[in-house]
Amino acid sequence: MKKRLGRVIKPLRTISVATAFYLIYFFLTISNAYCQQTTEPVPDGVTGEVFMPKKADSIPKENFKDLHWYEFENAFSTMRFQVGFLYDMIAFNQDAISKKQVGDLSSQLYVRDFRFILSGKLKTEREITWKLGMMYDGTGKYWLVRESGVMVNFPEIYGRIWVGRAKEGYSLVKVMNGYSIWGMERPMSIDIIPIMADGIKYLGYFPNQHLVVNLSALTDVISKGQKFSTYQYQFVSRIAWVPVYTDVYKPVLHIGVNYRWGKVANDTLQVRSRPETGAGAYFVDTKKFPVSSSNSIGGEIYYRTGPLMLGTEFNAHMMNSPQTGNPVFTGGQVFALWEITGEVRPYFTHTGIFGFNKVKNPISKGGVGSWELLLSYQSIDLDNGTITGGKFWRFTPALSWQPSDMFRITVDYGYGMLDRFGMTGTTQFFQTRFMFLL
Repeated sequence: MKKRLGRVIKPLRTISVATAFYLIYFFLTISNAYCQQTTEPVPDGVTGEVFMPKKADSIPKENFKDLHWYEFENAFSTMRFQVGFLYDMIAFNQDAISKKQVGDLSSQLYVRDFRFILSGKLKTEREITWKLGMMYDGTGKYWLVRESGVMVNFPEIYGRIWVGRAKEGYSLVKVMNGYSIWGMERPMSIDIIPIMADGIKYLGYFPNQHLVVNLSALTDVISKGQKFSTYQYQFVSRIAWVPVYTDVYKPVLHIGVNYRWGKVANDTLQVRSRPETGAGAYFVDTKKFPVSSSNSIGGEIYYRTGPLMLGTEFNAHMMNSPQTGNPVFTGGQVFALWEITGEVRPYFTHTGIFGFNKVKNPISKGGVGSWELLLSYQSIDLDNGTITGGKFWRFTPALSWQPSDMFRITVDYGYGMLDRFGMTGTTQFFQTRFMFLL
């Protein structure tokens, strides 16, 4: 255990020292002037959506002919109405050992996600945006409040302040909207991080230093008792160096580190994950065990040039649980993404994440839509200390077609191997997802 923990702490110590020196340099050289303004559109929340400029901004207020039918304006605020719907199909092919480990899995058709969103920008001199969201979780079969809150732009401190419910801010792909991520689901190694939390966030970007800074202080005062709320309160930081960046669609290199500390609710935690699926069994599962708090560290590297994106994330979650030997759970993902038809995913410095893929040639205009190819490998290890939650890895090629910005169809094949209960079993996954997003 000590050797393994040392392998995690030593590189973290090196990263921390380097980051400290860089921050000292940053604060010694920072200008007193405001941060230069970028040409990026105004963010609609913190998960990669934006308010695109409209011709209506420069025409008389009584004639908003260029607004879409789901967009509205009055003297106080703009407003946009959105609907999202995900429908999944999944089938499994297991060997005999896999059936012993997780049971005999059956094919399923199910609603993965259904949501309503209202958002807008106030007609104030200072940029203020707001958002309200509700979602039906098809996996848990319950409704919950999604991203909802207010964000205020403070160029005086080189960023924006968000107050409300949102993603914690740990991991680039975790922060992104679930409708914009590559692949069916996010990596298993970040399933320990709750999908939502309530509190305050700072999202800043310092162009002279090429630095993205996200800081969060969160609590479960409102969400206490809800299924996703496994922590009483938590503090999250994410800092990324962006040495290559000139525009949202130009080449970008993003190198980030994440740190999170959380006080576990009721001093009991269960870490488990389905392998990139929204249904079926939990392949790795620690069961409930005593934990007072946890520390999570992560690294992320993304490079995007034109239609090609390469990325990787690694995470280590250290449990404060003397009763079980203070286990450390690890995992990560590496992937390659190619937009076959030439689309380029935008990168936004105000949140330090990638936005939605925009179709260049939709079929409504005689085009072929957008075609996207993904190759992904991910793993998770929940065997440490006295905990034997299992080890799992999965390799997945996936193909997505977007006939327009509102629709996407994704098919993938996954080959996974589970090491648990002293046995090693294999499972093949066959998945299809239909997406609609207005």
